[in-house]
Amino acid sequence: MSTKNLAIWTMAWVLSMALATFGPKFIWEGNDALTVIGILLNALLGAGMIYANIKHMNSLDDLQKKIQLEAMGLALGVGIVGGLSYSLLATTNVIQQDAEISFLVMLIGITYLASVIIGQRKYK
Repeated sequence: MSTKNLAIWTMAWVLSMALATFGPKFIWEGNDALTVIGILLNALLGAGMIYANIKHMNSLDDLQKKIQLEAMGLALGVGIVGGLSYSLLATTNVIQQDAEISFLVMLIGITYLASVIIGQRKYK
């Protein structure tokens, strides 16, 4: 049940992110009040997703908790070190483009996913 609840909260958050991102351009054409409401909705649904994730983690057995904790720790470390290094490359003009948050989100997500898969195989 906690997995389904987490999936529902995650989907709601992702949809609200899409609404907050694309709404100002395609739906309400730059209305700042609606944009702020969309962003606040996204933040509230994000808080709900975090709470659902905590409940989900607490429902796991000890081995699954260990795998998740190791994956989250690695993803956090890679995100901080990789993100700050990426930012430094951009601010020192070693790379010409701006450091985009989307690349950092993808790096964290891929690291987490790979870590969970490796952890599942490691403790099989």
